[in-house]
Amino acid sequence: MPTNPNDPALRSWLSVPKGSDFPIQNLPLGIAAWNGEPPMPATRVGDTVVDLSILSDVALLDGLGIPREAFLEPTLNAIMACGKPAVRALRQRLSELLREDNATLRDDNQLREDALLPLDQVSMHLPVEVGDYTDFYSSREHATNVGTMFRDPANALLPNWLHLPVGYHGRASSLLPSGIPIHRPMGQTRPDPNAPPIFGPTKQLDLELEVGFFTYSGKPLGQRISTAEAEDHIFGLVLFNDWSARDIQSWEYVPLGPFLAKNFASSMSPWVVLLDALEPFRTQGPAQDPEPLTYLRSSGPATFDINLEASIAPQNSEPTTICRTNFKHLYWSMAQQLAHHTVNGCNVRCGDLMASGTISGPTPDSFGSMLELTWRGTKPITLANGEERKFIADGDTVTINGHCEKDGLRIGFGSVATKVLPALPFA
Repeated sequence: MPTNPNDPALRSWLSVPKGSDFPIQNLPLGIAAWNGEPPMPATRVGDTVVDLSILSDVALLDGLGIPREAFLEPTLNAIMACGKPAVRALRQRLSELLREDNATLRDDNQLREDALLPLDQVSMHLPVEVGDYTDFYSSREHATNVGTMFRDPANALLPNWLHLPVGYHGRASSLLPSGIPIHRPMGQTRPDPNAPPIFGPTKQLDLELEVGFFTYSGKPLGQRISTAEAEDHIFGLVLFNDWSARDIQSWEYVPLGPFLAKNFASSMSPWVVLLDALEPFRTQGPAQDPEPLTYLRSSGPATFDINLEASIAPQNSEPTTICRTNFKHLYWSMAQQLAHHTVNGCNVRCGDLMASGTISGPTPDSFGSMLELTWRGTKPITLANGEERKFIADGDTVTINGHCEKDGLRIGFGSVATKVLPALPFA
């Protein structure tokens, strides 16, 4: 009988350092390249990357409902297109091949040499070719903080917020994997409300600590995905930093919302943690009052206990943790987000990305953006090297980490880390 891949007693014949995000119970999927070879689908155990194209080539991944050519693609889309049962079978097969009592790969020296590489010898790419990207605004604490700062504190939440998952369509072309630096964006701002706008680099570059999820193919145009069906259409999750230029945003967002303040870059972690791997960490989300409309209602624990943190490391300096929060604080669940996204008949496609919006918790040290942490720049953060930050400075590297931990089992995402470079000269 196959062993449950989530069994905390499972051990791999591959070395897993203590405290690793990637025990055999995780088995994330990503796109890795090495030795000048084209990028290929891979998984990871500890600090070892496993090339799935090699395993497929020797028939170890046959019979799963995934054609061999899908393991030669430079994105995960072809694997995802085979659907959730096939991906679940893939994770099951990988668990069997990599556990300590299975000699098939363990004792084949040539196959191990071909298929396994240390993490520090690979470069990671965007895991999925994203056709459409939607960013939600699902943290009540974040929305309340922003509403308090920019509007009447007594009416911080707009009238629709407690009735539907607010969202907007983002820009898929500027999605970046961890490790790719960004340049400070430029645009119009209006620092003096009594003077005309000016043009130049943003002075209020901000992170947004988020989690994103990728979809399998949804239903045809015109049909809906219910909250009960939603998780059947969710492939897996990544850490996500949806960069924002707050001063550009405050000038441009009326009446249609953010544009240049958001479309210049969004960064994600390279390993997609499959939804099945998070099952042991399922938990109840916040109580919802008023009760949502019927199509948004769901039963049972609908979210996951994922610890999240963000840090800033200035040039040639140690990082300082600036925020610790948790995915479970989100008011609207992934299932509710997807149900709302499709209730009007909108079709989602294989590889679409949905981001949570900034995830803030109930305490000041759990706010997921500099806008909130420094309360619009009025309460600067002191970093470990003594420097102060109101927003992100040139040379800073912003890193987001995330993991789940329960009963001795840790499942993590690794990190998404991005360095900020000065604005490019304006020609």
